[in-house]
Amino acid sequence: MTVRLPSDSKIEMSTSNNSHAEILIVDDDALSRKILAQVLTSAGYNCQVCGNGAEALEMIHAEPPSLLLLDFDMPGANGAEVLKELRSDQHQAVAQVPAIMLTAHGSEESEVSCLHAGADDFVTKPVNTAVLRARIETQLRLRSMRRQLERQNDELERWRHDLERDLAAARLTQQSLIPQKPLVLPGWEVATCYRPVIQVGGDIYGWLRMKDGRILFWIADGSGHGAAAALLTTLAKLLFHHGNVEHSSPATVMEAVNDDFRSIFGGRSFMTAMCVALNHTNGSAHAVGAGHPPLLIVRHNGATESIASVAPPLGLERSKFVETALDFKPGDAFLLYTDGLFGSSKNNERRVTPQQLEKMLDHSAPTAEVLLRRVLERATPNNAEDSLSDDLTALAVRRMAP
Repeated sequence: MTVRLPSDSKIEMSTSNNSHAEILIVDDDALSRKILAQVLTSAGYNCQVCGNGAEALEMIHAEPPSLLLLDFDMPGANGAEVLKELRSDQHQAVAQVPAIMLTAHGSEESEVSCLHAGADDFVTKPVNTAVLRARIETQLRLRSMRRQLERQNDELERWRHDLERDLAAARLTQQSLIPQKPLVLPGWEVATCYRPVIQVGGDIYGWLRMKDGRILFWIADGSGHGAAAALLTTLAKLLFHHGNVEHSSPATVMEAVNDDFRSIFGGRSFMTAMCVALNHTNGSAHAVGAGHPPLLIVRHNGATESIASVAPPLGLERSKFVETALDFKPGDAFLLYTDGLFGSSKNNERRVTPQQLEKMLDHSAPTAEVLLRRVLERATPNNAEDSLSDDLTALAVRRMAP
């Protein structure tokens, strides 16, 4: 092998950011090994040498170098065979050692052969040290970038794991807040549906017994998704419970929730809500909405009604809440829901309107469960839970026929 040293080699081979990198020089010619080792050592690299492929494989498995400088033509296992074995090694540190092939064949076919053999680059003989140094520096930079990327990937994986753990904890917390079984109420049926986009969502619902014995059915939809939204739902439940203890009408409960929400977030966050205070003994009720989708009612004779929210969403401004008086006869039902029911398919641009939802209410449904299921089937056809673009929550309450 001939190693050509340019007159300015001391400048070209000055120490770089990759100095002290371990380079293994593999060549069956002792003089060539010696010259290359001297040149690269003077440039600041730590060099080791060996004379054949078998010895090289042993050294690499014992301590993988930063870079492998490998002669293509050697007796026994040539450079291509050595690389083939390295690249198939089960240990990533061994299989990914950067390799520059030294070849005396300057043809295009030879270059392709080197790359097919697994070489990252090649240098033709006689070796120009400036070219060799540039190729070495390039491969060491790529190696450094790959290691940095691997570290970043490891950090991202740890972040993903931590996020999933936090979401799992938030999911358990939120699940503990959502009623696990429908309310058992003499003469009435209650059916529910809760489908968050991810593990946790911004929807929540519940029911509370008021001071006068009425049942307050309530539903809320906070802004956002994920752990932050789950915290909002936790707060919503606490505020509705606190408001129900302190106040005796759905309007004053909603007003209390709004005031507390505003005092906490200062108008920087909001949620929509709707509640129905039901006297289950005689069927009378009062409804209050705050920026929420309309309450839908279906009568036993097929007639439908829609009760819109008059007040703005909770948390934005001080508001007065107006109650709408209602009366439910046997066979009548009402539906509380979040806006996820309007258009929850990521791949379907069609959005259902409240008016269309109202027409989907089936007065012939024998139970609240069937009523709710038919609405979901019509509003979200062929919609799997993993295709939701927004949280979907619904609550159907039906007065049973005698």
